[in-house]
Amino acid sequence: MNRSCSKILARWLFLACLLLSAVSFAQEGKLAPATRHQIESAVAKFMATSSAPGVSVAVVKNGEYVWAAGFGMADLENSVPATTQTLYRLASVSKPITAIATMQLWQQGKLDLDAPVQKYCPAFPEKSEGPITTRELLSHLAGIRHYHLGLLLDPQIGSTKHLKDPIPEGLDFFKNDPLVSKPGAEFHYSTYGYSLIGCVIEGASGGKYVDYVSKAVLTPAGMNNTQVDDRFAVIAHRTRFYQKGESGHVANADFLDSSYKIPGGGWLASAEDMARFEVAVLNDTLVKRTTRDLMWTVQHTDSGSGYGLGWGIIKEGGILSVAHSGGQQGASTFIEITPEQKLGIVVLINMEEVGADDLGKDLMKILQSN
Repeated sequence: MNRSCSKILARWLFLACLLLSAVSFAQEGKLAPATRHQIESAVAKFMATSSAPGVSVAVVKNGEYVWAAGFGMADLENSVPATTQTLYRLASVSKPITAIATMQLWQQGKLDLDAPVQKYCPAFPEKSEGPITTRELLSHLAGIRHYHLGLLLDPQIGSTKHLKDPIPEGLDFFKNDPLVSKPGAEFHYSTYGYSLIGCVIEGASGGKYVDYVSKAVLTPAGMNNTQVDDRFAVIAHRTRFYQKGESGHVANADFLDSSYKIPGGGWLASAEDMARFEVAVLNDTLVKRTTRDLMWTVQHTDSGSGYGLGWGIIKEGGILSVAHSGGQQGASTFIEITPEQKLGIVVLINMEEVGADDLGKDLMKILQSN
């Protein structure tokens, strides 16, 4: 057999293995076989074109978690398949979790969204540009910088430093930098802004950020396997992390210790757990409906889409959807909810920069058409 034929055969065998090795969860009758087949075909096509090693997907329908599956490999070197319980880096999909925790404290009267952040986080210095509020932080209107220092890329995005007390120590990466705009004036997406929210949560709750989120969000939502991406911990079902090399081949991702940005990009979760998160949000388990509506009120609009308090907001064809994407070393992620239809989709991938949002939107269209 010549080399070109061998490559073709290997590719077809790889695609067959994606489907045959798919490990799924399903509740009988909750998701029609035809719909499931369409989803599986869309995932297989995506993986064939993106070279993503592993993908896990989950579906929420009628406000219930109804189906999930893992495709491909969580660990290529050790031939470990991706499953519904594989833990991926959430990257910026961590932000809606932090936002929910914040709004719980507001709902309980423990946090004033419009008070200066120093009321809860005195370690953050006052800024000459004006006071910053938690509402502005949640909506990326606070003027906190993102991963750039002027024209230079922030070296911390590839941080190898592990923080022992991550919330206060994480502030040191940006707290003395000038704001990029006056608070409330302009939209500037900022993961560091969510690090500051973590400090606000600690001050308002009187406890550690991770402990509060675990107790107030993860436990009531049934997110039993969601945890911080601690590189020193031995974590069952954690995927390996990948990127594309210069020639397009699959390679291990650059090293990352995300302890400096847990609130905005440092959690690990499975597709199954994120589906449960969507269910809890849809069914008012975590916050009241009025609080949820406030979170899904646009604070900033740009070209028909906008951002609320911890969620991206889109309205197309008269249908409201809320979503968030994420990307970092070895991870591309996306969640979306259409509240009126009570539909939700989760896409978690163990390779960076491969368009999890594109796949997620395609899968949502499949759900809406069935």
